[in-house]
Parts: sequence; C-alpha cells; structure tokens
Amino acid sequence: MNKTIMSTGLRWFWLALLVLVLDLGSKQWVMAHFWLGESVPIIPFINFTYAHNPGAAFSFLADKGGWQRWAFSSIAVIIAVVLMVMMYRSNKRARLSNTAYAMIIGGALGNLFDRMVHSVVIDFIDFYVSDWHWPTFNVADTGICIGAVLIALDGFCRPADKTTRQKE
Repeated sequence: MNKTIMSTGLRWFWLALLVLVLDLGSKQWVMAHFWLGESVPIIPFINFTYAHNPGAAFSFLADKGGWQRWAFSSIAVIIAVVLMVMMYRSNKRARLSNTAYAMIIGGALGNLFDRMVHSVVIDFIDFYVSDWHWPTFNVADTGICIGAVLIALDGFCRPADKTTRQKE
C-alpha cells in the first residue's frame, strides 16, 4: 500500500516543528538575556528563571555523573521515531492523537538538542503559588505534558467512538 505523507498523520508534523522552533527560540532568548540563576517576575505567578537541568523532568537523576545525558538522549530519539511511525500509520483525520504525538516529538527534540549542544537542558519557566514553586521547565516540557494529556484524553474518547460504530 503506497500512502502519500499528506494522507497520513505525518500531515500534522508541522506542529512538532512549531514546538521545536518555539522551544529553541525561547531558550536562545533566555541564554542571551539572562545570566544563569537570574530570575525576573513576568506575571504574579510566573518568573523567568534561567536554569540548567542535567537530568530529566523535575531534575530526576540530575546528580548521577553524566551518563543520564546519553540515556535520556537515546530515549528521546527512540520516542520520536516510534511516534513518527505511529503518525505515519494513522489517518490524517485522527487529530487528537496526531496533535499529541507531534507535541511530544517537538518537545523531545527540543530537549535532545539541548543535551547534545549544551550537555544540559535549558529551563526558564518558574511557575509558583505563594511560596510553592513547581520545578523550572521550558516550552519543550510543556509540549510533552500537553501531548501526554491529549493521549490520555484520546484513550478515553476512542473507546466510545468504537462502541458507537459497532452499534451503527
């Protein structure tokens, strides 16, 4: 079976590129305008705080001596390839799942770029409520989290669609 890319979920790959460009651009801007550790209030519950994260989400394994850079980079490549294959195999009309896959791919590639070029992930979004601060994150992390939520939503929505089709 010969498919054109536009008839597959890869039609949504533009979203991965958008997440990647926004992520890399925002990180470049922060690195050019902030010094490491500098924090500037943006709105009452968000600061821009330039930070380096040698680990994964929430600085997981950040203090383990450097091997995690290669492990997380390998995981990012594997996830991006698997999700691209899933997008290729899916229909272009599967908007929710293809949007989710594209956002995760864009985020994974953004953080992969950081690990390969800077040996750390550049984080800068500091969300807080009163004295409680969420771990600093970036646009790539946001894309990954939104993609994960969309996959969960798709999982809840899809069984109902299958049930409806079987009754018809």
